[in-house]
Amino acid sequence: MEEIEITSWLTLDAIKKKAETIETIGNLQTGHSMSIFCRIEDDYLELMYSDSSANYLRRYEDKDEFDGAIDQRKEEDGEAPYEDDRELDEDYEEEEEEGDLEVEDESDNY
Repeated sequence: MEEIEITSWLTLDAIKKKAETIETIGNLQTGHSMSIFCRIEDDYLELMYSDSSANYLRRYEDKDEFDGAIDQRKEEDGEAPYEDDRELDEDYEEEEEEGDLEVEDESDNY
């Protein structure tokens, strides 16, 4: 594993934009850090965003080391809750489109 400190979130964002995201762990809205595990060609990377310590880019030697880092980060930080929120929003939108949602008629309550 190689690690380099990155001072700007914009630099991490530029790398993230070109990479294939594999896993997101943590959440800056509810915690102090977020790791984006991603891949660019044969390079396995972790982009660590932090609002309380240094940001960094880690490059893992192979897929096994990369997968181990994902598992370790999940144990330390937990998974990003907004991933689940997005799925719930999609389910809600599908139900709304299918007409399965019931809306109470509140006009009689006045």
